[in-house]
Amino acid sequence: MELNYYSTFIQVADDCPVVSSVVPAERGGKKSIAVIQYELLSEHPYEYTQEDVLFETFARHKAVPEADRSAQRAEFFSRSQACLRASPLPKSYGWGLHFDDEGKVALCPVESEAYRRFVEQPTGGLKLLMAMRSRRV
Repeated sequence: MELNYYSTFIQVADDCPVVSSVVPAERGGKKSIAVIQYELLSEHPYEYTQEDVLFETFARHKAVPEADRSAQRAEFFSRSQACLRASPLPKSYGWGLHFDDEGKVALCPVESEAYRRFVEQPTGGLKLLMAMRSRRV
């Protein structure tokens, strides 16, 4: 089962607490899921698919050794995984996620002109999705 999005833009959640994007910070000297995902996507725009980001986040967060990653990846995806709509980046930190037609993802700050264009004038069959809310209605 493939988890990747193609030609899709994930908007920030409608209950996102910030009006402009915020870079997540480490807490207690440990990198959170948000920090790991931010580092991956800010340093490598349009290089990773959603599946790559999800697994690499897990592997870094759990300190999975390089030698074990191939086997761990198969095991990781043998279970159901939440997609990036549930990521803290669009839910809490104000980052939209743009997936190109190859399924590669990049960050898009909510206050940017690019974000506005994606939302107001989607082109090329771009599908718009909302990030999941942090709280129930």
